[in-house]
Amino acid sequence: MIGGEAADLLLAPARQEAIDAALAWAAEPDNHILTLADAGYPRALLDIADPPVLLYVKGDPAMLQRPAIAIVGARSATVQGETNAEAFARALSEHGLTVISGLALGIDAAAHRGALAAGDGGTVAVIGTGADRIYPARNAAIARDIATHGAIVSELPLGTNALRHNFPRRNRIIAGLAQGVLVVEAALGSGSLISARLAAETGREVFAIPGSIHSPLSRGCHRLIREGAKLVETAEDVLEELRGRLGWQAARPVAPPAGRARAALRHAPPAPAPQQQPALPPGGDAARVLQAMGHDPADIDLLAARCNLTVDALYAILLALELDGHIARVPGGRFQRISTAQQ
Repeated sequence: MIGGEAADLLLAPARQEAIDAALAWAAEPDNHILTLADAGYPRALLDIADPPVLLYVKGDPAMLQRPAIAIVGARSATVQGETNAEAFARALSEHGLTVISGLALGIDAAAHRGALAAGDGGTVAVIGTGADRIYPARNAAIARDIATHGAIVSELPLGTNALRHNFPRRNRIIAGLAQGVLVVEAALGSGSLISARLAAETGREVFAIPGSIHSPLSRGCHRLIREGAKLVETAEDVLEELRGRLGWQAARPVAPPAGRARAALRHAPPAPAPQQQPALPPGGDAARVLQAMGHDPADIDLLAARCNLTVDALYAILLALELDGHIARVPGGRFQRISTAQQ
């Protein structure tokens, strides 16, 4: 059933110039317009309460028909959150799942990077602007690679700029296209929780990665887990659930195509990857500082008290750990340990 808003749009007098612009856009290479009547329209979206009447697709529309996992989370993500999102996306893509996200900063961009780096799953970005607009602008390069190795999707008319109310609405498409939604980091009231709720309402699986009890960006995930989302620590947890409940069989891991690997490297964050971290000595002040830090953000005064070190000595150790990629600075003048997400 078409919703009231969509029906009003269908009945409204069309502007010929808008129609001409859309047809001209669709005539360009790799641009497509899918309607509910088209055979290529993604069948998964027919399960949601308000399927979009049409979709503007830049890239490969066949990507919308493949088994998929949505990975969503906070825009102001922590370094560890982005590391987790990228690692999970890469692992799931290597097993043949298309990674769907929203091209936002933070977790979304990290998920797209991970999918671009590996496998034959590819990635789809569902955006809250017209398909001829990219927001935020700093993700323009990633968007070009997504259009080449996946698809950019929007239900909004061409030329639509970034408007706040359009972003929660596009979340139903993100949830609808996927077999499940993985929330990596989310504060209470986050738009990612909207995606999770919509997924649950349409029978999709909801997964959440737990975090520190002290982090506001963990509270949304913890609420989802309390409400029945599956707690996941590894990509295999997601694959196991999809195999068990949906009967989906993961593809065997494949080596990343060279072009996609190069695309991912162009967008990789500057911090060294966790697997490149040098081993710490079995003892010494650096190992003691890491042990005292644990996995929660900690400020310099707390660490100095825990380690019985002067602030000057501690700063030198923290700088070395940061340069080696063991820790990262987080808001509030704090430091957080970076650990490798299990795949």
